[in-house]
Amino acid sequence: MRMAAVAPWSAAGPRRGRVREAYRCRRVRPNPALVHLRTMARSSCVRSCCRPISHRHHDTTGDEMLSYDVIEHGKPLQVRMRETPKPQGSEVLVRITRSGVCHSDLHIWEGYFDLGGGKRFYVKDRGCVPPFTTGHEPFGVVAALGPDAKGVKVGDRRIVYPWIGCGTCAVCQAGNDNYCLQQRFLGIVKPGAYATHVLVPDARYLVDATGIDEAYAATLACSGLTAFSAIAKLPKLSARDWVVVLGCGGLGMACIAMMRAQGIERIIAVDVDAGKLAQAKAQGATAAVNSRDADAAAQIKAIASDAIAGAIDFVGAPPTAELGIAVLAKGGRYVMCGLFGGDITLPLPPLAQRAITIGGSYVGSLAELRATVELVKTGKVKPTPVEVRPAAEVNRTFDELVAGKVSGRVVLDFESVSAD
Repeated sequence: MRMAAVAPWSAAGPRRGRVREAYRCRRVRPNPALVHLRTMARSSCVRSCCRPISHRHHDTTGDEMLSYDVIEHGKPLQVRMRETPKPQGSEVLVRITRSGVCHSDLHIWEGYFDLGGGKRFYVKDRGCVPPFTTGHEPFGVVAALGPDAKGVKVGDRRIVYPWIGCGTCAVCQAGNDNYCLQQRFLGIVKPGAYATHVLVPDARYLVDATGIDEAYAATLACSGLTAFSAIAKLPKLSARDWVVVLGCGGLGMACIAMMRAQGIERIIAVDVDAGKLAQAKAQGATAAVNSRDADAAAQIKAIASDAIAGAIDFVGAPPTAELGIAVLAKGGRYVMCGLFGGDITLPLPPLAQRAITIGGSYVGSLAELRATVELVKTGKVKPTPVEVRPAAEVNRTFDELVAGKVSGRVVLDFESVSAD
């Protein structure tokens, strides 16, 4: 088993600093669970046995697979080579070609979610303990089948539904794997998509996306699905009703496009970044408001003539939550999707007096992913801007996500890992 640090952040800390080159010692093959690997900050090494890693020459076509793993929370992902799993029973082995990068991967990498008031929810309490492979937006090619696998064949190209439950509880039997308490989520509890291969427990979790660009298709496993499911939780809209989208990153862009595809046209985009607001309007938003403006709430209400029936929050921070709830009309619904963190204080009487609903939405069901894909196949959904990068740039991508420098979505190319 070989491991290597790749493209870490500077000594200023994992959330700051420029990306630097990393090295692996080729003299020894340490056990990654027992040995702390040195990460070189500069191109000079104190030992002549260390050389720069070339990800273009990893051979992943045989019995070994490559993954980019969290070895220690908050530290750079590292390359790990290990035996490629052999599917048993109904399992399917998928060779990953594209893997989307999601902002929630940052929380998993950091090891916690901010609950506000100095409180944290640690991912280790859900079984996410290093070393592990994160990533939950996989697209790939069926590479091998267990003896009982049905419904796909080797060579089929599929989106992998990552929000896999136990399969036996009442929640799973109702089709809501994403709500299962005994979750087997890829990239969180089970090895995820920042890898050349992923093992899927059953072919039913593979979704045919024929006709959809593969990089864009990968993002549908989380980004597109989350947007689709959140839209489904809005109240029934009349012709005069408006919807506010808080946060215009990849999720917000996907939501705007999917609402337009479903005939929802009165959309107000809200963000702190003028560039992202311009992109949101190009994506189909009717109006845009910068939430840094002191009168942002008044602007939103004026645009909609106080007819905000729904607000979908893809940030999940105190300022966006407070704004989204404040602008709702009577009977309106606020849907929380973002996981930035924090807490808010709300006066209780207005909740009843305004008859508003506050709810959460967490990714979506397998049926909703299939519906998302079918909606995209109609050609009515304007694709979210996607930038494809070599898989070896995963740490640089994390760095840019932290800094808020990513517009749309970044998708990692895992075919480049084994390129000559």
